[in-house]
Amino acid sequence: MVRKQGPLVHNITNYVVMNNTANALLSAGASPIMAHAPEEMEELVGIVNALVLNIGTLSTPWIKSMLMAGDCARKRGIPVILDPVGAGASTLRTNTAMRIMQTASPAVVRGNGSEIMALCGAGGGTKGVDSTMQAADASDAAAQLARQYGCVVAVTGEEDIVMNGTCSVRIKGGSPLMGRVTGMGCTATALIGAYAAVAESSFAGTVSALAVMATAGGMAAEKAAGPGSFQMHFYDALYVMTREDIEAQVELAVTGCPECGNEGAGQ
Repeated sequence: MVRKQGPLVHNITNYVVMNNTANALLSAGASPIMAHAPEEMEELVGIVNALVLNIGTLSTPWIKSMLMAGDCARKRGIPVILDPVGAGASTLRTNTAMRIMQTASPAVVRGNGSEIMALCGAGGGTKGVDSTMQAADASDAAAQLARQYGCVVAVTGEEDIVMNGTCSVRIKGGSPLMGRVTGMGCTATALIGAYAAVAESSFAGTVSALAVMATAGGMAAEKAAGPGSFQMHFYDALYVMTREDIEAQVELAVTGCPECGNEGAGQ
């Protein structure tokens, strides 16, 4: 899907991961824009296929741009993907994520267990921007958030869970090395933006993106000697993987509606 259509994905993301997420999008077949100046938000959102908002390194001007871009994207009807990095670690992060939820009406929220619980007021507990909770610990909070805002919620960790309020998919795969490379969660969010832009639904796009992410992690780990070479092989895997690779690397477990079983991954 992404390779054929090459969606243009606008990312207002953090300093730490800009290069990583841009390269991941390019490797998967999408085109990234990494821009944050408020003076060009309306123009840029007017030409892209999806918007990714990542609050990892917040500042007042960036918050202004995120809210402006989110509002423009909502009016255009393109998918907005929110990554509430570190929600629960500070009042600024939590409040900013909630303002984006209310202003942009995200199609997808992707976070770790602690972040998703913080958005629900459940006090998930964070260690900086890292989670102290597994994805399964946040499943109830994810379902609540999905129903409250009418969005897809993806909780990622050793096992990923995708929920839309009625259906859920558990995604098993990847590698422990993914936790040793900065920005893997942010990369997952960026890929969700690309897949949500071209899929039949945001739910299907999210499942596809996380299956692709897990597959790339598993393939990269087979060749890597450590975190440094893992990152190199991860980009290569995004570039070369096939549907057969996804089927070999990833296990999906569907709960809720039978038709979700057909919403698998594709390139």
